[in-house]
Amino acid sequence: MNDIIDWNSCKEEFIKEVEPDPSKINAIVWAAELRLKFIKEVSVNQNNVSFVVEGYYEVTKELLIALLLSKGLRSKNHQCLISYFYYKYPDYEAESYLISQMSYLRNRLGYYGEPIEIDFYKKNKEKFENVIQLLRSLIKKA
Repeated sequence: MNDIIDWNSCKEEFIKEVEPDPSKINAIVWAAELRLKFIKEVSVNQNNVSFVVEGYYEVTKELLIALLLSKGLRSKNHQCLISYFYYKYPDYEAESYLISQMSYLRNRLGYYGEPIEIDFYKKNKEKFENVIQLLRSLIKKA
């Protein structure tokens, strides 16, 4: 369920070197911040929690895209974004697996209509926020 794809496989098949583009990175971060602001304004309940968690995943994914771009990389595969984070920042293994779990649940929602339980959100909301803050700081350091 939460296996992270091998980084070497990603590099061979899905990763392309690009010129870092600060304006594109800023635009992606800006969009992620707007999405986050929107999510935080939602009153979460059992009927909308799936879409809130999906939103947190999208913010995280967008920040991972910006992080890779800041390092001169682009990925054709969202799972490789997680793989890069896991490979490059091994001290954040738990965060990598949380992002992977969010991706899995988002895909189950999108492809099979399986809702995300509100308990998952309640248990992990603070962790979502911490991952987002961590990614922001990594992007700023790049």
